[in-house]
Formats: sequence, structure tokens, C-alpha cells
Amino acid sequence: MMMLNMWLIIIMMFIVGNLIFISKHKHLLIVLLSLEFIVLSIFFLMLIYLNYIEYDMYMLMIFLLFSVCEGALGLSILVSMIRTHGNDYFQSFNML
Repeated sequence: MMMLNMWLIIIMMFIVGNLIFISKHKHLLIVLLSLEFIVLSIFFLMLIYLNYIEYDMYMLMIFLLFSVCEGALGLSILVSMIRTHGNDYFQSFNML
């Protein structure tokens, strides 16, 4: 029963993160935080699954490495956008 509750919480985290991501926000920081929330829910899902099948945790370390690189890239894009445009509004630059 506890495993089912953990699975449901993780699935709800993933759904809420996706809903925040697809809703229309005007700040880039909110979109980046929702992406990190989705990555965190996937990390928890992989952690529970790999513990359940008693598999090694090396895949989690690789996933964590890529998620940290994704976060650093997002922050660098945010800083670059704030330096060039003065804010992080999506309306302040051309999306093409």
C-alpha cells in the first residue's frame, strides 16, 4: 500500500509539473523551475523503480549529472537574457 501511495505522489508531481510548464507564463524563471520539478519527479520515479527491482544506482548518478547540466544551461540562458533584454519576460524578445 505504501508503494502505491509513493507511485501516486510521483505521478501527481509529474502531472503538476507538466501543467505548470504548458500553462502560459510570462517569466522564464517559472518555466525553468517547472522543468526542474519534472526532472525531480522523474528522479524519484527512477529511484523507487530501481530500488524495487534491486538494480544498481549508477543510472541515477548519470541522470543526476545530466539534470544538473540542464539546470546550469537554463540558468546561463536566463542570465544572458536578463543582461541583453533587462528582464525575463517572454514578450520582450522575438520567438520566431
